[in-house]
Amino acid sequence: MRKGICLCIILLGFNSLTAQSAKIDTEKLLEYYETQRYADAAKYLQSIYPGDTEDIKALAQIAYCNMMAGKLPEAEKNYLKINTIQPNNLPTLFSLASINSRRGNAANAKTYLQQIVQLDSLNFNAYKQLATYADTPEIKLSYLKKANSLNTTDPDVAYDLSLTYSGLKQYQPAYDVLKTAIAYDPENFTLQQALLPVANQLAKYPEVIEIGEKLLKNHADVNVINDMGQAYFYVKDYQKCVGLYKMLEGMGVQNEGTLYFMALSYRELKDYNNAAIYAQKTIDEAISDHTTLYYAALAGIYEAKNQYNDAVTAYKRGLTFGNSNIIYYRLGLLYDLNLKQPKNAATYYQMYLKNHPDQEKEKEQIAYAKGRIPVLK
Repeated sequence: MRKGICLCIILLGFNSLTAQSAKIDTEKLLEYYETQRYADAAKYLQSIYPGDTEDIKALAQIAYCNMMAGKLPEAEKNYLKINTIQPNNLPTLFSLASINSRRGNAANAKTYLQQIVQLDSLNFNAYKQLATYADTPEIKLSYLKKANSLNTTDPDVAYDLSLTYSGLKQYQPAYDVLKTAIAYDPENFTLQQALLPVANQLAKYPEVIEIGEKLLKNHADVNVINDMGQAYFYVKDYQKCVGLYKMLEGMGVQNEGTLYFMALSYRELKDYNNAAIYAQKTIDEAISDHTTLYYAALAGIYEAKNQYNDAVTAYKRGLTFGNSNIIYYRLGLLYDLNLKQPKNAATYYQMYLKNHPDQEKEKEQIAYAKGRIPVLK
């Protein structure tokens, strides 16, 4: 269909050119186009028209042929000539932007696109392309929002806009954009997959599970499995969570996040042996900003198994990667209630209070620690 439209446009150009000169062999040109011999077409047209011609339609045909043949410098030269003779022509500016983009000249491509939106403030394609040249996520967001407002059902813009919103931690608008596009195209699996991590962030876990199950029937995508595993964990279906992440482990694509959820799921299922195994696997998988949290999880599992000395070792190992209010407080409780070592308990309660715990979120723990310190001393 697209090829047919292009040929119709070309034929219209031929008619115009033929009206001006009987020298053009329309059938010969059409054959070049149909066989995609654009370089030959460009040479033929250049043999008909002098190099200094200012015939815009002839220049446009020659520029188009050179662009399709990959002769970008020649194409740009002709489009620039057209732009000088007839400034502010949108198709010419789009062609110049495309040529510069293909040649890696982002600055020039961006300049031409900005000229387009100055001439046509409602040009969807210009805003869509400008987003790819944005210097910051905020500027990219503004271009994509404009494009999306002009066409809320375009899947590419909806996808890119949702990712940009998510990168800025604006999950609700990311969700809304995707839902609108999906409502128009319910069978667009790419958009549905993009919805899953956003829906997880918004705690829409049943929706993640429902959509994920449908997507898995089409293809066992790693990202879909990962998002579904999280959703099953948060709805407390720990066995399903373990089952999905076991699939990832079998595929060799586990990561610290999936292993961490497996450790927690096994702990909730009171399978403490596997919980400890996967907590250790989580730690082994990657040392990151979350390592203290992973050691805290491992220590908590040891506590549940009444292995208090192992728990102390794990907590203290976690502290080697950074201060942690959770660990200081848990060590205080462990020494206080289980190991009956009041001096150590008081020390860790004091360390907890000195580490500036959140006065609102941790007010109960703060009050407890403050109350226990004088008793223990």
